[in-house]
Amino acid sequence: MIEERVVSMEAIDTAIPILGEAKIPSPVLKDPAAVTQYAVSDDDRVLVDVTPSGMERLCREGLPFPSFEMAGPRRKIYFDPSKLRCALVTCGGLCPGLNDIIRSVVLELYHGYGVRHIYGIKYGLQGFVPKYGHDIMDLTGGTVTNILDMGGSILGSSRGPQAIEDILDTLERLSIGLLFMVGGDGTLKAASLIADAILAKKLKIGVIGIPKTIDNDIHMVSRSFGFDTAVDVATQAIRSAHNEAVAYPNGIGLIKLMGRYSGFIAATATLAQQDVNFVLIPEIAVDLEGPKGFLTRLEERLALRGHAVVVVAEGAGQEFFDARAREMDASGNVKLNDIGLFLRDRTKAYFHDRGIEINLKYIDPSYMIRSLPANANDSVFCGFLGRDAVHAGMAGKTKMLVGHWNNHFVHVPMALSAGKRKQVNPQGKLWSTVLEATGQGSLKNA
Repeated sequence: MIEERVVSMEAIDTAIPILGEAKIPSPVLKDPAAVTQYAVSDDDRVLVDVTPSGMERLCREGLPFPSFEMAGPRRKIYFDPSKLRCALVTCGGLCPGLNDIIRSVVLELYHGYGVRHIYGIKYGLQGFVPKYGHDIMDLTGGTVTNILDMGGSILGSSRGPQAIEDILDTLERLSIGLLFMVGGDGTLKAASLIADAILAKKLKIGVIGIPKTIDNDIHMVSRSFGFDTAVDVATQAIRSAHNEAVAYPNGIGLIKLMGRYSGFIAATATLAQQDVNFVLIPEIAVDLEGPKGFLTRLEERLALRGHAVVVVAEGAGQEFFDARAREMDASGNVKLNDIGLFLRDRTKAYFHDRGIEINLKYIDPSYMIRSLPANANDSVFCGFLGRDAVHAGMAGKTKMLVGHWNNHFVHVPMALSAGKRKQVNPQGKLWSTVLEATGQGSLKNA
């Protein structure tokens, strides 16, 4: 997959906080032959920028090469597995691969390290707060054996912030030493606040984030789990829309895909199933009418070929709505106006006013995609993420997430990713290739 990066190398601090010195020999490395094969040191690093021009510039300016710690098992661990209690929580929207993450974390803790006290916190951060009355789930190898083919999350989820004090109280009451938080940008911000509060109270509790977003928009993470599955299913929707469009005179297939702030699913699915003629994403502003506007170009396409396929990301075109009427959801995100229904109705009105009969079919597979099980690629990816999260936590790392960068799994400080967002670069290769594949042009009048 094309990685879109606009990164200031000078601003990157990749140091990972630790709870204390790791002194206990790792039970994962029982076999002496495995030590040289699998053990990873904090000195094993992955460069943030591997381009010669970037490295040469840093050399000229006398700056160090920013690099991430490589993920993987350490020879010494911080926590005594026989005494450790761990908690795992999934937050925010559903995403393919959540159960794969849960399974890999639990199996690595249980079988790899011999941890016998693993608690699943039900329904996101609400599960930490007594007033909601949610049960806590005991997680063992047997609990998670058959969950890979299930969509959603066996722990459930919820949106919205909860009081940090309530979360800390529950962590202390349960004697939790290691907390794994699976979620997107809002969850990572909450995880960072929880880790700060833990450090302020001088508690020995590690907080490890596992970045989850179907939109693939986590900053400083080249790929997030669920994205591959989302693109897979989105291509089926595009194929269906194309079949519908070509079956009728002036047929239009309109598909709305997920992507609140970033158009990675829409752009990548377009390249995977190249039947698309127009793509609208949040990063690229368009005009609806005028000589180069979307509707004008759509009319030209129908006159030329008799059918068209349009893909729109859910966060595109929000400028067409009244900003004063916008509301916030429980997680503090702006509630998006439905650009799919807006385009459907606006397109019908445009051609009706011109006396042109069209046959428009509208497809919105969003929630079907979110709740599906992971495909094979995502399932493998989740296995790596979950196990590397456990390795990091057992080594005493905290306030970090496990990410993927330059083809390696790495430790990323939460401060680098929380509150920031990766987006499609309008001048980058991904969007340039989309323009080549669709031939749509800029869709801007000036």
